[in-house]
Amino acid sequence: MNAILALLVLGLAGLVAAQGQGGPQYTTRFDNVNLDDILSNDRLYRKYYDCLMSRGKCTPDGKELKERLPEAMRTRCEKCTPRQKAGAEKVVRFLLKKKPADYEALERLYDPTQAYRKFLLSKKQ
Repeated sequence: MNAILALLVLGLAGLVAAQGQGGPQYTTRFDNVNLDDILSNDRLYRKYYDCLMSRGKCTPDGKELKERLPEAMRTRCEKCTPRQKAGAEKVVRFLLKKKPADYEALERLYDPTQAYRKFLLSKKQ
């Protein structure tokens, strides 16, 4: 479950930007988590969303990644691996389509300038 929360956080933070410049990257230990399992299970999704919104308990991994979320959004996930960037795009597109109020609340907290949304919407679907 810790891995699922961590990847969800990175996914929300991702913003699918250009490849990193060969510098440091976020851990890859969560790269094989099945995002579809999280996004299709409302109870599981809500638990992780509440952690991000500081409404519920976070796992230690969730706390660590929650702290990194502002940086990841500000830098368009430049420290993310290609797999994390793809996961980020998947999660954000899901939120924008299926749970826009949740995305807007996360965005107000972690990306008030909407840089991530603007970047994502500028990409070809």
